[in-house]
Amino acid sequence: MKLVTYRANPTSAARLGAIVDDMVVDLASFGAHVGHALPENMLDFIDLGPHAVAATTALLGEHASNWPLGTAVPLPNVKLLAPIPRPRKNIFGIGLNYVEHVAESSRTLDTSKELPKQPVIFSKPPTTVIGPGDAIEHNEAITKQLDWEVELAVIVGTRARRVSEADALRYVFGYSLLIDMSARDCRRAGQWIYSKGQDTYAPFGPVIVTADEIPDPHALDLSLKVNGVTKQDSNTRYMLFKVPALIADISAGITLEPGDIIATGTPEGVGAGRNPQEWVWPGDVIEARLEKIGELRHPVVAVGPVARARSE
Repeated sequence: MKLVTYRANPTSAARLGAIVDDMVVDLASFGAHVGHALPENMLDFIDLGPHAVAATTALLGEHASNWPLGTAVPLPNVKLLAPIPRPRKNIFGIGLNYVEHVAESSRTLDTSKELPKQPVIFSKPPTTVIGPGDAIEHNEAITKQLDWEVELAVIVGTRARRVSEADALRYVFGYSLLIDMSARDCRRAGQWIYSKGQDTYAPFGPVIVTADEIPDPHALDLSLKVNGVTKQDSNTRYMLFKVPALIADISAGITLEPGDIIATGTPEGVGAGRNPQEWVWPGDVIEARLEKIGELRHPVVAVGPVARARSE
């Protein structure tokens, strides 16, 4: 099942929908018509647990050729938002998780050329998240080295504490696409959160595909273009630490909760690793694609420095 958060018009509230044959089915309205209560937002749906995916998929299949009046709208007629517009807590980011990216980073950034022996974990605040088509902000007063990273995002479906690798995929609700924007000149004493955690630095979406439709998350092509030119082109099979290892490692010390997001790292081809190095600037357009998930397209726009408060 492909799940989205959407607006039917610019002034309407965000709603939870499922994409079926290029139609967006409003799940709460649909449920009301067929006698099954369904939530209005993604986090509440995830909270229902794994049985909700199978049950809702079956219900949609029963009515796919005859949607109740007012419950479905053509996909081109809606505005897609980030599938989880406001995560409950920080996104778990994974650094240096593709072998070739480790190599390119060691040449130009202050990272080791040795492969990490454990996952490298950082975080991105909820305020980094933007939805499909939204603008990525570039503040030249803060950064002159804004970079791109295309990533598979894992959405946790069940509370996970001290989970084994063998059981880890059972805790996954679904998968999505995330662009980990990174201001390379904003790293501070080896800490990455200010570099990667600024507003708009986590374009996310366009959908969450439930885990039953992607039994192997390590066989997906992913790519990224800047102004139509391919910069990254790889496959999730080249992850150093696979999804089960990431879930097991994080949950060993940090409880993962329904709706938590893990951005699983990026392959080679980032701007910092190029010779000469490349950065994005206002007017550029970033496009990312992930097999079975979809595409994101985002303009980069200039924002000014923080205005000073008017003195009394």
